[in-house]
Amino acid sequence: MAKLTFGVLMIVLWWMLHALQMDEEVAMGTVHDAKRAVDRAAHAAAQRIDGDKLEMGVLSLQPSLASATAREYLRSNLSLDESLSPLPGSFLREAVEMRAFAVVNENETFPYTYRNESYDYEVTLNRPGVVLIVHVEYPRMFGVLSPVAWDLKGSAELVY
Repeated sequence: MAKLTFGVLMIVLWWMLHALQMDEEVAMGTVHDAKRAVDRAAHAAAQRIDGDKLEMGVLSLQPSLASATAREYLRSNLSLDESLSPLPGSFLREAVEMRAFAVVNENETFPYTYRNESYDYEVTLNRPGVVLIVHVEYPRMFGVLSPVAWDLKGSAELVY
C-alpha cells in the first residue's frame, strides 16, 4: 500500500512539474511575441512624418498620428479590439495597457536621452523618434505558475 501511495504522489508531483514547465515555455513565447509587437508598433509610429514641416525641410513626427499608428499596430499584432482588450482567439486574456508613449521631436537637441524612472528605462535617440512602454499580463494555463506581467519597452527613430 505504501508503494502505491508513493507512486500516486510521484505521478501528481510529476504532473505539477510538467505543468510548471509548460507554463514557463508558453510564457516565454508570449513575452517574445508581445515584445515583437511593441517593437513593430514603435517602428511604425516613428515613421509618421509631419508633411507640413517636411516641406520646410524639418524632420518631425506628427504626435497624434504616431500614437494612433502605435495603437493600431498593437491591435493588429496582438489581436486586440479598440479598447486594447483581447479578441476571441488571441493568446492574451487581459487587456493591454499603453503605460507610456513619448514622441521625441525636432525641438530636442540630438542625441537626446529619454529617461523614464518609473519603468527604469533609458534610451538615446539620434533623430526624432518614439518611445513606447506597454503592460502585458501572461494568461497562465495552469495555476502552478504565479501571475506574470511585463512592462515591455520599445523605441524607434525616424528612418530617412
